[in-house]
Amino acid sequence: MRLILRRDALAGLGTILAAPALRAQSWQPSRPLRIIVTYPPGGVNDIVARIVAEPLSRELGQPVVVENRAGAGGNIGTQHVIQSDADGTTILLGTTALFGVNPIVYRSSGVDAVRDTTSLGLLGQVANILSVIPGKVEATDLRSFIAEAKRRPMVFGSVGNGSSSHLSAVVFMKMAGIEATHVPYRGSSPLVAAMLAKDVDFGFDTSATSTAHIRSGAFRPLAVTTTTRASALPEVPTMAEAGLPGYDLGIWFNLAVVKRTPPEAVARLRDALGKAMGPQTVERLRTAYVDPISVPVAENDAWIAASAARWQGIARDANIAAD
Repeated sequence: MRLILRRDALAGLGTILAAPALRAQSWQPSRPLRIIVTYPPGGVNDIVARIVAEPLSRELGQPVVVENRAGAGGNIGTQHVIQSDADGTTILLGTTALFGVNPIVYRSSGVDAVRDTTSLGLLGQVANILSVIPGKVEATDLRSFIAEAKRRPMVFGSVGNGSSSHLSAVVFMKMAGIEATHVPYRGSSPLVAAMLAKDVDFGFDTSATSTAHIRSGAFRPLAVTTTTRASALPEVPTMAEAGLPGYDLGIWFNLAVVKRTPPEAVARLRDALGKAMGPQTVERLRTAYVDPISVPVAENDAWIAASAARWQGIARDANIAAD
């Protein structure tokens, strides 16, 4: 039996560890990159993509543009990424809804982001905020709002059928024992406009798009959907604190490429994204009310698959299907 000296073993280990780095260095994009946002401009998805695009462009030495391809709850943009050339230049701005809800809501579409993409890294997370409209709703806290909703008919808005906004409301109503009429809008901007026009009684939208209107007094926040308070609105309680223990529905964002993308391209993109997500980018995301989230790259796909499975269970239990 040949003995392997310690120095030889260490040298071999160094070669193995260096392999991903060497692959990353060997690949460079040959043309500008696109980040596909599956919702209209102006919403939190669009904001996150544009914040990340600039530092990612610097790291890759190529322009990175944001392209909005809305429709079918995000499936149009997702399908575009999956069907694009697997050269690493077409990137999906992934969301909880795309990965965790759409395979249930759009069962016949054949689009499955968990199955068909590889994650480059998580970007951040936000809470949805349950906001009511002053002048339409008297309640000033969650318990009194539930009581009011049991006394009279209410209408709520979401950013789309089957979205995390919609499911946040579905889970809330189920746990609270109330009912309300659902009006789905095509993204955050139309929902915010409807809430400002007092077309609905309440809605769930992200801290990124709700905070300014909450601070202006146009919306009255009652609770956030995560188990910890949102850094943008530390005075707003969690659902559990406000009276619904066990409620936990956070929303995350990631970047992903089609699964058949060459390993060297994936390695280079992950490396570039890791460097792009430096202190300045994180601070810009915080300014947009998006809190950082940290999951090791090696565990990224498994973490997303687990989160997606949980959301799919919620969508399945709610029996939600596309309009």
